[in-house]
Amino acid sequence: MALGWKLVIDAGDPHQQAVFWSEALEYVIEDNSPLIEQLLAAKAAPESLTIEFQSRRYWRDYAAVRHPDDPFDPVSGTGQGRRLLFTRVPEAKTVKNRLHVDVHSEGRRDETVARLQKHGATLLRHVKEPGGEWTVLTDPEGNEFCVS
Repeated sequence: MALGWKLVIDAGDPHQQAVFWSEALEYVIEDNSPLIEQLLAAKAAPESLTIEFQSRRYWRDYAAVRHPDDPFDPVSGTGQGRRLLFTRVPEAKTVKNRLHVDVHSEGRRDETVARLQKHGATLLRHVKEPGGEWTVLTDPEGNEFCVS
């Protein structure tokens, strides 16, 4: 049986990273606001751990995106399939990624690259080799990824 997974990515601004990657992958931003509101009302979590973002209450230091077709917990909003979790860290990215995301554009690489640049991606280089062709970009916080 295949296991569910999430890729955890350090971020200076987890909410903006979630916005970018939801656009990049055509995923949805997880909505934890019903659970957060419930916890705040019960005084089980302090308001200082939350922020208002896009007219909803989110955890201050975490944001996630999930595949729109995957199951999710209706109480917490947490995805139970393919997801990216962005967690706030104080330091900026300083070295090359040891792991990166490859975005498969299904024959629309140039269109996808242009769309992602409009959302804050930076073009690094285009690669054409006998085994394939792809474009290397960075997300708004400098994390490398490829579009093929």
